[in-house]
Amino acid sequence: MIKVLFVSQRADKSSHFEELFQKLRYDFVSMSDETMISDYMSATNCEIVILDTLSKGIKFSSLLKRIKPMLERTALLLLIDKDFSDKELIKNANALIEDDMNDSLISGIVSMNLRMRTNLEKLSETNQDLADSNYRLNALYTTSSQFAGSLDKEKLIQYMLEGMDKALSYSLTCTLSFCTEDEPVLLINSLYGVSDELADALKMRIILHYKSLFEGQELPYEVDIKTLKVKKFVKYPANRFNFSIFQFDNMFSKISLGDNFFGCVEIFKETPFSTENATCFQTIAQQVSLPLKSATLYQELKETNKKLERLERLKSEFISIVSHELRTPLTSIKNSLEIMSSDKCREVTETYNKFLDMAKRNSQRLSEMINNLLDLSKIEACKMDFHFKDTDINSVINYVKSSIALPTGQQIITIEGENLPQVYADSQRLEQVLTNLVSNAVKFTPEGKSITIKSEFINSSDLKYPEIFEETMSKLNGNYVMVSVSDEGIGISQDNLLHVFDKFAQIENSLSRKVGGSGLGLPIAKQLIEAHKGAIWCDSEPDKGSTFSFVVPVIE
Repeated sequence: MIKVLFVSQRADKSSHFEELFQKLRYDFVSMSDETMISDYMSATNCEIVILDTLSKGIKFSSLLKRIKPMLERTALLLLIDKDFSDKELIKNANALIEDDMNDSLISGIVSMNLRMRTNLEKLSETNQDLADSNYRLNALYTTSSQFAGSLDKEKLIQYMLEGMDKALSYSLTCTLSFCTEDEPVLLINSLYGVSDELADALKMRIILHYKSLFEGQELPYEVDIKTLKVKKFVKYPANRFNFSIFQFDNMFSKISLGDNFFGCVEIFKETPFSTENATCFQTIAQQVSLPLKSATLYQELKETNKKLERLERLKSEFISIVSHELRTPLTSIKNSLEIMSSDKCREVTETYNKFLDMAKRNSQRLSEMINNLLDLSKIEACKMDFHFKDTDINSVINYVKSSIALPTGQQIITIEGENLPQVYADSQRLEQVLTNLVSNAVKFTPEGKSITIKSEFINSSDLKYPEIFEETMSKLNGNYVMVSVSDEGIGISQDNLLHVFDKFAQIENSLSRKVGGSGLGLPIAKQLIEAHKGAIWCDSEPDKGSTFSFVVPVIE
């Protein structure tokens, strides 16, 4: 019922107003004592207050000061005459009623102010709802930003709970997590202290919730209620919750994305959750799932990389150890074979000499393989020694040409560039690279075919190469000396071009199996050329031959 308080000393006016408002079915009260008025308004939600300013015995300015804090949701009306001029009262009034105004006008003014009061209350509630919604949206935005900036699963769960606290102001949360530690853990985040007995009850409750999610299915993780680890995080430990918390309003959600299940969370609040609260809760629980999956994949990738690094380290150590262990006895064998073939030990027959040559060739081949393994190990460990100096590339080419033994019927044609500028290089390493390229050309070129070595001055913008080498070649800039080794051999398919520089690679065909090889020569050559700030590539066509080229920057 609408309550109307009439402040007046005029009995006749009070009787008149009482009769008027009773007809309107309003609860009417008339008072004149300042203290009683203040007490009444403090204890009662009064919708209309009418001050009879024609009552000369009431100090309205003093009364206004006392009741002003209580007028927030009350319509203040002034009963005045034509000479009324109190500006302070007028400023705080919602409407003015003249003393001689008829009852219908008075009723209309009161009704209008009641409607205005109702509309203002609705507007206030709407504004509060908007403010709450805006606050929740800000909390969601902040939480989403935190999710996006972390791949730490423990922090992600913490951000989720902080976001729920900001948006929903919970009393207590229980989070059963399968992703933050090596074993399942129950995280209890509480406003007040939680006894061990209450923690056990919460533990049993969350496990039952978890199992209900997979009723009739196999559980993603087994949980033992006796051994489940519990972690408590309490804001105000001086106070404690009891079992009455189970009478609080609550919500429950799983934390999962597709087949990835990370846990579940239950939230308790003493006051009821709204529909918007439920939406916000579910949104945060869903939002954390994607970064948790990313964090899981990132962790798996890190662990895989660690395993690969360990395998790579073991491989390098193995290569180094085996190479050194083989080199010592191999040297003794090689020296012994040389002595045996020098006629110092006994008369050497043709058959005897044939087998000696075979043993020497194979020991030499094994020695080269060991040297390649050692070089690869040094390069990968960044321990390869280089001795850079001004170098004439044609002197390197001539040395390699003269040192390579050719099978019968095969020839090397050298086209040397004229007046080539010098390069700043380690001549011994360039010889190693070129020797490898020419040796490969010899191995894979049939009898009667030729091999050509060519050197020339060239700018990086004029280089021609297959498209698959674009990433490597695009890094070159400036002037270079280019050396190419071309053969008329079996060639390489376009699909295999890029793989010829892979470690231990052997392109599959009958001839490659026949000639054999460790598959280390070209990868070593690639890394040696890159150490000279150059590049190496190849161009080939099956059954038409191959051209391997490398460039080294000139001295400007």
